[in-house]
Amino acid sequence: MAQAFKRFLPMFDRVLVERFLPELKTKGGIMLPEKAQGKVVEATVVAVGAGARKDNGTVVPPSVKVGDKVLLPEYGGTKVILEEQEYFLFRDGDLLGKFEK
Repeated sequence: MAQAFKRFLPMFDRVLVERFLPELKTKGGIMLPEKAQGKVVEATVVAVGAGARKDNGTVVPPSVKVGDKVLLPEYGGTKVILEEQEYFLFRDGDLLGKFEK
């Protein structure tokens, strides 16, 4: 996994995330069909860009860092496949929030 990120760095205010896996079973042990699983809206940040540039040239750093757990919008993001693994690119401003550790 680390080798893929040495060759790929998000540009500007973009954030590369890896979505959590969907729940396949309920707490009671019942297997969920694919249509009932729902969309996963939580992810882990795996790479961040340097930040957005303002009109005057100053750089606004991203609000998240590698390893943060974030809440994603239900739709959006750009799917990226690196080393046969699926990731998503979002703008820093599109992320809905981050979870405290």
